[in-house]
This record gives sequence, C-alpha cells and structure tokens, in this order.
Amino acid sequence: MTTNREIAPATAAHALDILEGRVPLYAALAEAAEVRERHFGKAVRIHILDNIQNGRCAEDCGYCAQRKDANSGIEPYSLKANEAIYAEAEAAKAAGAYRFCMVTAGTGPSAKRTEELAELIRRINADLGLRVCLSAGLIDKKKAEVLSAAGLDRYNHNLNTAEEHYGEICTTHTYRDRVETLENLSNAGVGLCSGVIVGLGEKPQHLVEAAQELARLRVASIPVNFFIPVPGHAIENAQTLTPEYCLRVLIVFRLLNAASEIRIAAGREGHLRSLQGAALMVANSLFASGYLNVQGSNLAETLQLIEDAGYHAETAAGEPFTLAANAGVGYSPQRVKDLLKFPQVSS
Repeated sequence: MTTNREIAPATAAHALDILEGRVPLYAALAEAAEVRERHFGKAVRIHILDNIQNGRCAEDCGYCAQRKDANSGIEPYSLKANEAIYAEAEAAKAAGAYRFCMVTAGTGPSAKRTEELAELIRRINADLGLRVCLSAGLIDKKKAEVLSAAGLDRYNHNLNTAEEHYGEICTTHTYRDRVETLENLSNAGVGLCSGVIVGLGEKPQHLVEAAQELARLRVASIPVNFFIPVPGHAIENAQTLTPEYCLRVLIVFRLLNAASEIRIAAGREGHLRSLQGAALMVANSLFASGYLNVQGSNLAETLQLIEDAGYHAETAAGEPFTLAANAGVGYSPQRVKDLLKFPQVSS
C-alpha cells in the first residue's frame, strides 16, 4: 500500500468533517491507513503498564479511580520497591513489549523520589535494553533534567482534552500546568507521550483542538483513551461512544499527527469492540494486560488481535514478535499474564 504520492496535511476543517460524519468512514479509513503504513509499515508496538503506586492522590481528575475522595474501592498501596518494578520490567521484555511504562499517582515526585526513579531507569536501560516511559505527574525543569540524564525515553502526561474544556474535568491543577510539564521535559531532551480521554463531555471541536496542540508540542506518542466509567468517577456529562465514532477519533489523531505513534489505549475492548482490528489500520500501538485500575485484554489475546489483522508486534530490538514464532521456546502467555497482573477493579 505504501506509495510515493505526496499526502497533504489534514486541515482542522477536514478533521471535524470526519468526526461529525460528513466523510464516509471507508474514505476516512483509507486516507489514514495510507499515512499509517507510510510511517510505520505493518509494525505494532505493545506497551505494558506497571502501576507502581496506587491511590492516595491529592488531585481531583474526574475520570480517575485514584483521585481524592473517589470512593472507588481500589486498594491503595505505597510505591513499589525498585526490585519489584525491575522484575516486572523483565517480564514485560520476555513478553515482547516494546516499551515498559511506569505510572504513579499523585501531583508529582519529590526530588528524592526523582533520583530513585532515575536510578531504576538507568538499570532497566543498561540491563534489559528496554525503553522506559514514566508517568509521575507534574515535573519542573530540574527534575526533567535528572530524568533525561538517566536515559528516560518517554514521559507521559496527558492533556486529556482541550483547554476550554479542562476546567470541567479537573480543578486542582490547570491545563497550563500540564503543558508546562511537557515543555520542561521536551526542553530537557525527553520524548513526549501525551494524549486524550474521549467521552468526557467534550465537543468534537475539542478533540480537534487537542490533536492540534499535541502536534504543536511535537508529541511523539499519543495514547487515545476511551472513557471507562470507573466506580467513583465524577464526570457528569459522560458520552455514549459508538465503535464507529471511536474509529473516527483515531483517524483524526492520525491525520493531524501523521508521524506520531498513535496508541489505542484504555477502553478499546469495550468501545471499539469488533472494530479493534480495523483500528490497527490507523493506530500503530496499543496497551496489553490492563490500564492502571481497569482490566483489559491479556497479552496472548492482544498478540492474536494483531496477527489476525495482518500486522506484527515490534519488540524493543525492532524485530517482529508473533505467537507462532515463539511457541515452545519458553514463552507462556499464561505465565506472562500472571507476572503482569496488577491490583485492578472491574469497570
């Protein structure tokens, strides 16, 4: 499918036409699929999340089970020991993960904890050769430099929605705070991972604006989450999302961020449903083994989805990884599933 034909950048107006259904789905999908394949071929990057701290957060993000006063029923626990986190990174590499993502709840790490995380990042890089993404809240310039010096590959800090809509979903920090964190890390040389949560009561125009802002910030990796109404959430105008609309959202983020990694993130199983395979024609990345406090498809199911759609998983070494090629050589989907099982609640 890859061609040498020039592809004109998508406009905001065209993106809005796609979201609002004025462009036939087959036409929009074909347009985005050509862009995806030109930049990423048939490769799909699998990310595995490790929730290294649960709950006890002072922020009031309405979509989150870990927010203050959420009464969501999750089991709060303090930061995992570095040895436990390292063991989970080893399991992620054995499972064929492209990147290991560590996530903590809270406003942001202390200076001391930043140094500890930096040492862990160095070890994972040196011993495992596995790319590391960290999500730990707000980061100032000095902490960004510490993490960069340790070899942090990516830092995740989602914008979640457009600036105009941000006050509807969170009041304990601002949209501007999030943008400044991304700018601090980018200036320190750390790659950016930042995305959105679809279904928080936003308008289609808000999603277009968020996609454009991520392009302005030159975000390399964009997770597109579909809102899961976890117990204790505080989103008053949550929307009912159809599989077609979710696919159109992914198309828009691909067209407005052509060379960025577009990741099908939380909620793909319940919202995209039978269109998950089609979504891989647009997105080149996804999560396996759950989303922080919500269970998702296990690794074996995710690999099968990728292979059934005609794609292959890409490992940290850049080599294809398939279930068939790894059968009988020590790879056990159930073993990996057990190793990567984190405290979760049902959605």
